[in-house]
Amino acid sequence: MKLAFSTLGVPGLPLPDVIRLARSHGWDGVELRAHPEEPLHPGSSAAERALAARTFASAGVSVLGVAGYAQVAADGPDGPVLAELSALVRLAADLEAPYVRVFPGGGALPADEADAIGARRLGAVAPLAASLGVRVLLETHDSHARGRDVMRILGLVGHRHVGALWDVLHTWRGGESPAESVAALLPHLGYVQVKDVAPEDLLTPVPLGAGVLPVAECVGVLRGVGYGGWVCWEYERRWFAGVEGFEGVGGAGVEYLRGLIAGGGGGG
Repeated sequence: MKLAFSTLGVPGLPLPDVIRLARSHGWDGVELRAHPEEPLHPGSSAAERALAARTFASAGVSVLGVAGYAQVAADGPDGPVLAELSALVRLAADLEAPYVRVFPGGGALPADEADAIGARRLGAVAPLAASLGVRVLLETHDSHARGRDVMRILGLVGHRHVGALWDVLHTWRGGESPAESVAALLPHLGYVQVKDVAPEDLLTPVPLGAGVLPVAECVGVLRGVGYGGWVCWEYERRWFAGVEGFEGVGGAGVEYLRGLIAGGGGGG
């Protein structure tokens, strides 16, 4: 397995510093949060994109994916959502990133209606994604928190350039075990987002292995099925400014994950 971290953990950090952090801690890649608060987003110029792609490539750090905020199953007209999806796919292609992360966002819609909307929009963007060599990944989140929920949409799409992103927090909060999540998602799995949270609210990020999420079990199940893809640590410091900076925990985090991947209890 290869290891990445999300820039949600280092909000607004300039890209040269992101790369320096990845190299100093031994991360293989990064997931870039695609938001106007960040150095790169769908409104970034062609020159900015090209420079970023060259800089990451020369440093030997992969851009795993572009983490967007499109809500594919949200109520409303298709046009704005399809425009957002297309922009994210083009950004990922320009950065030579293989993946785009999107959300379900079905809200209070009946499940079958949200499923149909999400499948229609993902199916519509799939040809563009295929032409640019990008996969659009639907994250286990909000209205479709469990692996089996996401698979209802993906089963309707049936396109190899539309897949799943397993966020271990949301499947766990939805009552789905790691083994159940992997069984549902593995045929369509792009990559995995791990994290750990404090027991007080199940949201505040803490260093990996210090909270209540079954991170070791999740990695163990992946190891058991021969998964060889990416695992990305999403340390959500953007929403919790009072927690320790990623710079102080990132090194221990990558060692912890490498220990789990090797079959131990996590390194220190």
